Amino acid sequence: MKIYLVGGAVRDTLLGLDGADRDWVVVGATPAQMIELGYTPVGKDFPVFLHPQTHEEYALARTERKSGTGYKGFTVYAAPDVTLEQDLQRRDLTINAMAQDQNGTLIDPWGGVEDLAKKQLRHVSPAFSEDPLRVLRVARFMARFKHLGFTIAAETRQLMAKMTDSGELSALTAERVWQEIQTAMSEKDADAFVLTLREAGALKVLLPEVNALFGVPQPAQWHPEIDTGLHTLLSLQQACRLSDDPVVRFACLMHDVGKGLTPQSEWPRHIAHEQRGVELIRQACTRLRSPNEYQDLALLVCQYHTHCHSALGLKPSTLLKTLNALDVFRRPQRLQKFLLACQADARGRTGFEDSAYPQADLFRKAFEVAQAISVPELLKQHPVVKGAAAGEQIRERLQDARLRAIRKLINSGKQNAIDD
Repeated sequence: MKIYLVGGAVRDTLLGLDGADRDWVVVGATPAQMIELGYTPVGKDFPVFLHPQTHEEYALARTERKSGTGYKGFTVYAAPDVTLEQDLQRRDLTINAMAQDQNGTLIDPWGGVEDLAKKQLRHVSPAFSEDPLRVLRVARFMARFKHLGFTIAAETRQLMAKMTDSGELSALTAERVWQEIQTAMSEKDADAFVLTLREAGALKVLLPEVNALFGVPQPAQWHPEIDTGLHTLLSLQQACRLSDDPVVRFACLMHDVGKGLTPQSEWPRHIAHEQRGVELIRQACTRLRSPNEYQDLALLVCQYHTHCHSALGLKPSTLLKTLNALDVFRRPQRLQKFLLACQADARGRTGFEDSAYPQADLFRKAFEVAQAISVPELLKQHPVVKGAAAGEQIRERLQDARLRAIRKLINSGKQNAIDD
C-alpha cells in the first residue's frame, strides 16, 4: 500500500497558495484493508474513506470508463492493480494531476509543473470530454486563477466548445450546475467564469437569461460600454471588488436580465426592464434550484436598483416604500447587500469604475432614522383604540412616524446644501 497527496493541495503548494483541502490516493489497497486499518467508508460511486484521526478523504486509485450520459455515466474500476499514473490520467487538468509521496517527492506524469510555469489550464487527456461538468470546472478555475495570469490552452478551449455542441451539458443535474455557479461566485474574478462559459457556448445552455444580454445596446449617455452583456460583466467585476459575498455577486449577474426581453424597436432604451426581469430570475433560480437567499436578493436588486440610483431625487414616501419592499426593518442585514449590488451596478460602466455613490449613504441614513422610531414611545404619544383594528392603527402610525423622520432627514440635507 502506498499513499499520495494529490490534486489541489499539491497544485496550490507549488503556486504558493494556502487553503486547498488535502486529498489522498491509496495505491495497492482493497476496501477490506482500509476498513481493517480503521478508515470509514463514505464513497457511493467509488471507494472513498475517511482517515480515523484527521477525517481527510482517502480514495482508492481508480480508472473510469464512459458508459452513459452526464457526469454519472461512468463505470469505475478501483483495485490494487490500478497505478498512480492511471489514476492521475482520469483527472481534468494537468495542474490537478500531480501527486506527492510521503517523502515529499513530486510525481508529475502529465506535465502539470510545466503548465503551472506557463500559467495554462490544459486538459490531461481526451477523456476530459467524457464529463460535461468539466466545462464548468475549467470556467471556475479561470475565475480562481485569472488574477495570476492563467489562460486556457487553445486545444482545451476547442474541446470545451465541442463538448457544448454535443448537447451533453443538458444531462447535468441542477444541483451540480448550481454548485459550480455558487463556488464561482466566491472566486476572485467571478466574471471570468461567465465569460469562459460564453466563449465555450455553454452560457446559452446554463444561463440563457444572461447570455441573451450580449449584443443588446444601451444608451451611450449612461452606458459608454453600450453592450448590456459587457455591462453585466463589468458590474460583476465591481461586485467582486466591493464584496466577498456570492449572494451579492449573483444578484449583480442577474440584475439586468429584463433587458434581454426589450423589443429591438425600443433599443437602446429599456423601459420597464426591472419588471420584465422578475419572471426571468424566478425561472432561472427554479431551474437551478438556487437557495432562497440568492433568488430573494436577485429579485430585489432587479426590481429596485433604479430606485436606488435615483435616491437623491426620490420623494420621502417612495424612499420609505422601497425600504418596506426590501423588508429591511425585519431583515436589516439585507440593506447592505442590496446597496453593494446597486453600487457595483453603478460602477460597472466604462469610466465610472471609481465613481462615488452617495445614493447608498442616503438609503442607509433613511433606514437608520426610520428604524430608530420606538413603537412604545410612539404609542405613549398617540394611544390606539384597543380592538380588532389596533394592529392596523399601530402599523399606520409607525409608517407615518417613519415617513416624517425620512422627510426631516431629506429637508435637513437640502438646507445643508443651501447653507454650503
